[in-house]
Amino acid sequence: MLKPPPRAAELTVGQVAARSGVAITTLHFYESKGLIHSRRTAGNQRRYPRDTLRRVSFIRVAQRVGIPLRLVAEALSGLPDERTPTREDWTRLSAAWRAELDERIDQLQRLRDNLSDCIGCGCLSIDRCTLRNPDDQLGDAGPGPHRLLGTYTQPGPGESWTD
Repeated sequence: MLKPPPRAAELTVGQVAARSGVAITTLHFYESKGLIHSRRTAGNQRRYPRDTLRRVSFIRVAQRVGIPLRLVAEALSGLPDERTPTREDWTRLSAAWRAELDERIDQLQRLRDNLSDCIGCGCLSIDRCTLRNPDDQLGDAGPGPHRLLGTYTQPGPGESWTD
Protein backbone atom coordinates (compact mmCIF):
# COMPACT_ATOMS: atom_id res chain seq x y z
CA MET A 1 0.00 0.00 0.00
CA LEU A 2 1.34 3.40 -0.92
CA LYS A 3 2.05 5.78 1.89
CA PRO A 4 -0.51 8.60 1.85
CA PRO A 5 0.74 12.03 0.79
CA PRO A 6 1.69 14.07 3.86
CA ARG A 7 -0.97 16.71 3.16
CA ALA A 8 -3.80 14.33 2.22
CA ALA A 9 -6.95 15.44 4.04
CA GLU A 10 -8.57 12.03 3.70
CA LEU A 11 -7.25 8.48 3.74
CA THR A 12 -8.58 5.19 2.43
CA VAL A 13 -9.27 2.38 4.87
CA GLY A 14 -6.16 0.61 3.55
CA GLN A 15 -4.01 3.67 4.16
CA VAL A 16 -5.32 4.06 7.72
CA ALA A 17 -4.72 0.35 8.35
CA ALA A 18 -1.20 0.42 6.92
CA ARG A 19 -0.19 3.59 8.75
CA SER A 20 -1.77 2.70 12.10
CA GLY A 21 -0.87 -1.00 12.11
CA VAL A 22 -4.51 -1.89 12.79
CA ALA A 23 -6.34 -4.46 10.68
CA ILE A 24 -9.04 -3.21 8.33
CA THR A 25 -11.58 -5.38 10.14
CA THR A 26 -10.63 -3.64 13.40
CA LEU A 27 -11.17 -0.24 11.78
CA HIS A 28 -14.60 -1.40 10.61
CA PHE A 29 -15.33 -2.60 14.15
CA TYR A 30 -14.24 0.74 15.64
CA GLU A 31 -16.48 2.49 13.16
CA SER A 32 -19.44 0.27 14.03
CA LYS A 33 -18.92 1.25 17.69
CA GLY A 34 -18.82 4.95 16.84
CA LEU A 35 -15.16 5.35 17.80
CA ILE A 36 -14.12 6.60 14.35
CA HIS A 37 -16.08 7.93 11.41
CA SER A 38 -15.76 7.91 7.65
CA ARG A 39 -17.66 9.27 4.72
CA ARG A 40 -18.57 7.35 1.57
CA THR A 41 -17.43 8.41 -1.88
CA ALA A 42 -19.70 8.29 -4.91
CA GLY A 43 -18.18 4.84 -5.53
CA ASN A 44 -19.18 3.80 -1.96
CA GLN A 45 -15.58 3.68 -0.69
CA ARG A 46 -14.73 4.79 2.84
CA ARG A 47 -12.66 7.91 3.34
CA TYR A 48 -11.36 8.82 6.78
CA PRO A 49 -10.22 12.24 7.94
CA ARG A 50 -6.46 12.25 8.44
CA ASP A 51 -6.83 12.81 12.18
CA THR A 52 -8.36 9.33 12.37
CA LEU A 53 -4.76 8.11 12.71
CA ARG A 54 -4.43 9.95 16.02
CA ARG A 55 -7.86 8.74 17.16
CA VAL A 56 -6.90 5.14 16.41
CA SER A 57 -3.64 5.62 18.32
CA PHE A 58 -5.59 7.02 21.27
CA ILE A 59 -7.93 4.01 21.20
CA ARG A 60 -5.06 1.52 21.00
CA VAL A 61 -3.11 3.13 23.84
CA ALA A 62 -6.22 3.19 26.04
CA GLN A 63 -6.86 -0.48 25.24
CA ARG A 64 -3.23 -1.34 25.91
CA VAL A 65 -3.47 0.00 29.47
CA GLY A 66 -6.70 -1.93 30.00
CA ILE A 67 -9.42 0.65 29.43
CA PRO A 68 -12.57 -1.04 28.06
CA LEU A 69 -13.79 0.20 24.68
CA ARG A 70 -17.04 1.28 26.34
CA LEU A 71 -15.12 3.85 28.42
CA VAL A 72 -13.01 4.90 25.44
CA ALA A 73 -16.21 5.51 23.46
CA GLU A 74 -17.65 7.57 26.33
CA ALA A 75 -14.48 9.64 26.50
CA LEU A 76 -14.39 10.27 22.76
CA SER A 77 -18.07 11.14 22.61
CA GLY A 78 -17.50 13.78 25.28
CA LEU A 79 -15.08 15.73 23.11
CA PRO A 80 -16.47 18.78 21.30
CA ASP A 81 -17.39 18.13 17.67
CA GLU A 82 -15.98 14.60 18.00
CA ARG A 83 -12.51 16.04 17.55
CA THR A 84 -9.34 14.08 18.03
CA PRO A 85 -8.05 14.03 21.63
CA THR A 86 -5.32 16.49 22.52
CA ARG A 87 -2.56 16.07 25.08
CA GLU A 88 -4.73 17.92 27.61
CA ASP A 89 -7.63 15.54 26.84
CA TRP A 90 -5.39 12.52 27.45
CA THR A 91 -4.19 13.98 30.75
CA ARG A 92 -7.75 14.59 31.94
CA LEU A 93 -9.11 11.25 30.72
CA SER A 94 -6.21 9.18 32.03
CA ALA A 95 -6.61 10.82 35.45
CA ALA A 96 -10.28 9.81 35.43
CA TRP A 97 -9.32 6.23 34.54
CA ARG A 98 -6.69 5.98 37.27
CA ALA A 99 -9.04 4.60 39.97
CA GLU A 100 -10.30 1.89 37.64
CA LEU A 101 -6.76 0.95 36.66
CA ASP A 102 -5.71 0.86 40.32
CA GLU A 103 -8.63 -1.50 41.09
CA ARG A 104 -7.67 -3.72 38.15
CA ILE A 105 -4.06 -3.81 39.36
CA ASP A 106 -5.27 -4.81 42.84
CA GLN A 107 -7.39 -7.60 41.33
CA LEU A 108 -4.48 -8.90 39.28
CA GLN A 109 -2.20 -8.85 42.31
CA ARG A 110 -4.77 -10.79 44.36
CA LEU A 111 -5.13 -13.27 41.52
CA ARG A 112 -1.37 -13.67 41.27
CA ASP A 113 -0.96 -14.07 45.02
CA ASN A 114 -3.85 -16.54 45.34
CA LEU A 115 -2.66 -18.75 42.50
CA SER A 116 0.79 -19.46 43.89
CA ASP A 117 -0.08 -23.12 44.56
CA CYS A 118 -2.02 -23.53 41.33
CA ILE A 119 -0.54 -25.22 38.30
CA GLY A 120 -3.26 -24.27 35.84
CA CYS A 121 -6.59 -25.88 36.73
CA GLY A 122 -6.39 -29.49 36.02
CA CYS A 123 -6.85 -29.21 39.15
CA LEU A 124 -4.12 -30.95 41.13
CA SER A 125 -4.25 -28.48 44.00
CA ILE A 126 -8.01 -28.57 44.60
CA ASP A 127 -7.63 -29.03 48.36
CA ARG A 128 -5.61 -25.77 48.56
CA CYS A 129 -7.25 -23.78 45.75
CA THR A 130 -8.24 -20.32 46.94
CA LEU A 131 -10.80 -19.97 44.18
CA ARG A 132 -12.64 -23.21 44.97
CA ASN A 133 -16.31 -22.88 45.90
CA PRO A 134 -17.74 -26.26 46.99
CA ASP A 135 -21.47 -26.62 46.42
CA ASP A 136 -21.58 -23.01 45.20
CA GLN A 137 -21.64 -21.70 48.76
CA LEU A 138 -20.80 -18.22 47.52
CA GLY A 139 -23.87 -18.17 45.27
CA ASP A 140 -25.83 -16.76 48.21
CA ALA A 141 -23.58 -13.69 48.11
CA GLY A 142 -24.79 -12.84 44.57
CA PRO A 143 -23.31 -13.16 41.11
CA GLY A 144 -19.64 -12.94 40.30
CA PRO A 145 -16.28 -14.43 41.26
CA HIS A 146 -16.22 -13.16 44.87
CA ARG A 147 -12.85 -14.59 45.84
CA LEU A 148 -11.19 -13.32 42.69
CA LEU A 149 -12.65 -9.84 43.17
CA GLY A 150 -11.74 -9.79 46.86
CA THR A 151 -15.33 -9.55 48.07
CA TYR A 152 -14.93 -12.81 50.00
CA THR A 153 -11.88 -14.29 51.68
CA GLN A 154 -10.59 -17.81 51.97
CA PRO A 155 -11.00 -19.79 55.21
CA GLY A 156 -8.47 -19.01 57.91
CA PRO A 157 -6.22 -21.48 59.73
CA GLY A 158 -8.22 -24.35 61.19
CA GLU A 159 -11.29 -23.58 59.04
CA SER A 160 -12.39 -25.54 56.01
CA TRP A 161 -14.18 -24.49 52.84
CA THR A 162 -17.40 -25.95 54.20
CA ASP A 163 -17.35 -24.19 57.63
